[in-house]
Parts: sequence; structure tokens; C-alpha cells
Amino acid sequence: MQLHYWWWILAVGLGVLEILTGTFYLLVFAVGCAAGGLAAWAGAGLTVQVLITAAVTIVGWGWLWRRSPWRQTSGGAGDANMMLDVGERLQVEAWGADRRAQVRYRGAAWSVELDPAEPASSAVPGQFVIRRVVGSRLVVQRAD
Repeated sequence: MQLHYWWWILAVGLGVLEILTGTFYLLVFAVGCAAGGLAAWAGAGLTVQVLITAAVTIVGWGWLWRRSPWRQTSGGAGDANMMLDVGERLQVEAWGADRRAQVRYRGAAWSVELDPAEPASSAVPGQFVIRRVVGSRLVVQRAD
């Protein structure tokens, strides 16, 4: 059996595995193997075939990684809806020993954390300004 057939078999096998996993990374590897099969069919040597397979696969994986939602680690910093709260004021009635509190803000209960840049003496009841939103927790500073 000629070498390019093995490349096609490997590409199809990886495509089937991709269907079972659903990650797209195996699909890119399958496309790389198909490119290696094309190189073998065109008469390229084994080293060239492997290099073409590796190059196509690495470029494809890089493209997937750039488009990946897991790469976006901003924590909502770029989300305009999360930025609406930054700069708003709220009233904290009581602080816990761990620099955290529970407040009512916009009709819901929120966890509030005193900004690490603030001194511990700022953890007294009063008005605070939201500096950032981390998940469902508001990080606040004392309003001056």
C-alpha cells in the first residue's frame, strides 16, 4: 500500500475521533494529515510530508487558539454590561472581619470586597464606589 493511503487513513481516523470529542483540535490535526497525504501523493519525501503535516497542524492550532473562548481571560473587563457598575456608589451597612460584606445593589444581594489597595481602617459602614466587578463580587473603595 502506498504511503499517501496511510495519511488518508490517519486523517479519516482523526476525523472520526474528532466527532467523538468535539474539540476541533483533532480536526485540525486531521487536516494536517490530509496535507501530508497530498505531499505524499505529489511524490515528496517522508521528511517533507511530516514537516508539511506539522506546519499545517501548528498553524491551524494557533488559529484555533486565537479564536478560543478559553483564551479570553479578561474576567468580563471588556464586557460593556459589566462596566456599567464601575464608578457607581453603594451603601455598606456592616463589614465582616475578612474585608467582605453583603449589600443590596440594583435590587439584588451582592458580595462586596474592600479593594486590597484600601487600608483596613476603611472597612467601616458608609458610602463606597465600585472599582471593578470580579464575577458576582463588587470590589469597592471608600467614597471620599
